[in-house]
Amino acid sequence: MTPSHHYDALILGAGQAGVPLARALASAGRRTALVERVHVGGTCINEGCTPTKTMVASARVAYLARRAADYGVRTGPVTVDLPGVRERKRAIVESFRAGSQRRLEATEHLDLLFGDARFIGPRSVAVTSDNGERRLAADLVFINTGGRSARPRLEGLARVPALDSTSVMELGELPEHLLVIGGGYIGLEFAQMFRRFGSGVTVIQRNAQLLPLEDEDVAAEVRSILEQDGVDVVTGADSRCVEPAGDGVRLLIRTPGGDRVLEGSHLLLAAGRVPNTDTLDCGAAGIETDAKGFIKANDRLETSAAGVYALGDVKGGPQFTHVSYDDFRIVRDNVLNGGNATTRDRLVPYTVFLDPQLGRVGLSEREARMRGLEVKVAKLPMNSVARALEMDEARGFIKAVVDAGSRRILGAAVLGIEGGELMSVFQVAMMGNVTCDTLREAVFAHPLLAESLNNLFATLDA
Repeated sequence: MTPSHHYDALILGAGQAGVPLARALASAGRRTALVERVHVGGTCINEGCTPTKTMVASARVAYLARRAADYGVRTGPVTVDLPGVRERKRAIVESFRAGSQRRLEATEHLDLLFGDARFIGPRSVAVTSDNGERRLAADLVFINTGGRSARPRLEGLARVPALDSTSVMELGELPEHLLVIGGGYIGLEFAQMFRRFGSGVTVIQRNAQLLPLEDEDVAAEVRSILEQDGVDVVTGADSRCVEPAGDGVRLLIRTPGGDRVLEGSHLLLAAGRVPNTDTLDCGAAGIETDAKGFIKANDRLETSAAGVYALGDVKGGPQFTHVSYDDFRIVRDNVLNGGNATTRDRLVPYTVFLDPQLGRVGLSEREARMRGLEVKVAKLPMNSVARALEMDEARGFIKAVVDAGSRRILGAAVLGIEGGELMSVFQVAMMGNVTCDTLREAVFAHPLLAESLNNLFATLDA
């Protein structure tokens, strides 16, 4: 073990907050160490956004190819080369990862170190690698270690080769029938993806609806779209036990209608995520965690330990790349610029990359009514949107929640073609306190999706 090496700043985890923070601190002249266990880029680049959305794009091409006749285009039989999809995904991930690592290594005053870190005292860690163990200490410590797929307590799970959201993207052949435990964002994206690749797919969801945080009508429409694509959906189902069945698996589930047995060739676990804190020994540094292991942090991202901050998924809350990056901006402004930035009232948009996409921002109708707000709800089916009809992509709807008095937009859900992009129009309007009446009368270029806002808000007073 080497003697402790002291830095101005120590960052644990090269994720979407850790990487830009390391470069910002080092560029400001602060001697900085960035410790990464596996690879630069965090979940987003390596196991999350980049690889999954790359594969979603491949699945959409297969979907459109099979629908070519709907557009008057004749093609032959459509097959999916999953190893080819995988190699395309790997190449894009490697390009993003390598570019980020090169920029880090070229940054003056920054040391990029690989190894497993654990706290050995206040603002002090031991980093273990193939080269042994070294001790690091710093004036400030920033934790950006992220999370990973949760492994549910399911009888028999140790006896079957279950997949998670990382390993499922490394398959070299299509599952004959994929059983997906979990009806959240991750599970549904993979369910539709593999169905479009050609697999049979069944989604098992414990909650009474898919996407339990969404409004009931949104979740119901998502289910309808998936079922139209050939995905079997079972809700209100508690997975009881699993066992090998030939070359596949047999899953026993309990539903309101009684016990059922489902058989599949592969099992995907997509029922939540857990933080990467179990090997950090946060207690040694006086860093408090909650019952699930997430690090407790205030709205300035400060932990219970002086000089220690938590950023990104490791602190719980909305687990999105853009949240992690905004955490970086908050810390940068406060630590380097003497600011007073916080997470209070942060407007967090997100997109579920189904096809069509579900873009969401602000309050849902259910949340607004639970708060006792007086609201009006505008709703427009996508089959009333000219652009969607022209593209033959008219599934879903647009929904906006408006304050009845001020007429300002409180939230929106766009389940439709390029739903995330259209949701961003709502987000910008909300940021600028633009009223629904202004959008109703705005001149949008025809025939863009955005012009649907004219008709959407015309429904409020009809």
